[in-house]
Parts: sequence; C-alpha cells; structure tokens
Amino acid sequence: MTIGVLALQGDVREHVHALGLVGAEARPIRRPGEVDEIDALVIPGGESTTMSKLAVSFGLLDPIRKRIADGMPVYGSCAGMIMLATTVLDGRPDQESFAGIDMTVRRNAFGRQVDSFEAPVRIDGVDGGDFHAVFIRAPWVEEVGPDVVVLGRVTAGPAAGRIVAVRQGNLLATAFHPELTGDLRVHRYFVESVRDAR
Repeated sequence: MTIGVLALQGDVREHVHALGLVGAEARPIRRPGEVDEIDALVIPGGESTTMSKLAVSFGLLDPIRKRIADGMPVYGSCAGMIMLATTVLDGRPDQESFAGIDMTVRRNAFGRQVDSFEAPVRIDGVDGGDFHAVFIRAPWVEEVGPDVVVLGRVTAGPAAGRIVAVRQGNLLATAFHPELTGDLRVHRYFVESVRDAR
C-alpha cells in the first residue's frame, strides 16, 4: 500500500514520517502521473489558496478529482480539509478545491496565526480519549451534507462545539494538525480505513 502526500506546499515531511511510523509506505507526489501510482492520498496543512493555485499550475486538480470520484481514500488536515470541501467561505474568488466532501468550511475561522491554539477533541472511532489538537489558522466546518459523518468537535474552551473532524465514505478531514503532535492515532485510523477500502 502506497500513500502519497501532496507535496505542493505545507507539512509534507511530517505526514510522510507519521505514515511511516504506522506502517504505511508514504512518498511525496507533485506530478499528475504520480496520482495513478498511489492507493491513497494525504493533503497536508499549509496555505489553501497557494495549494489551490499550485494544484492548477501542476495539472493535479483534475487527476485528483477523478481519483476521488473513483473512490480513492484521501485525508486532509487543516488546509487539506479546505481543499476537500465543496464550499469554501472566506476564500479567494478563484480558489479551487477537490470538492470531495459535501461540506461548507470557513478559512481561518479561529483567527489569524497569532490566534493559533491547542484544544482537546474527541474523535469518534479513535480510541484513547481526547486528542490534543493543534489549530494553526484553522478552518472549521459550518455545515455538512447528509452523507457526511461528524467525527469530532472541540470539547472545551471558546471554540467548544465547533466541528473539526468529518468523514464521508473514504474521505477524512480534520481542521487540526495531528502530524505536529506525535500522537499517531489519526494517521493509524486513516491507514486502517485505506486497508479496509482495498
């Protein structure tokens, strides 16, 4: 099983490392031909408008959309969540996404870089108690479609109740950065879901 990490911008190395620790073969991808060589994809945190522009420039938008439509498992963290959303609020007018998950997300919903924070999040299907989540200029989910399962909400603090983890079929998204915490449970959950999908 080979999991690609979209290597246009963002936390690529950190995701490759975390996936390796949970037993997956992971490698960066940045060319259209590489999209057909992977079993699943991770879209890392970073800057979603930059990622969108580069996905168009590198010719990756349509190949990834096609693989998503064909059922390829994908996990997006932070900017990756934005890239998987069908509707993005507070984005650029020309911002593109892979439009895989039927949800509306708001960019930088928790505030600017200076407003970054950490908070506990309980994630359905992930054992071991609350996940210590790192939010950096993070989005949140404002609305989900009927086929989207809400997996996690912030459980404490001023952001309590906000939706920050969702799943729709083979697609998973979190508003936070598990690749920065050393807690491998989200990556393990995704890898297990990829194995189940195969």
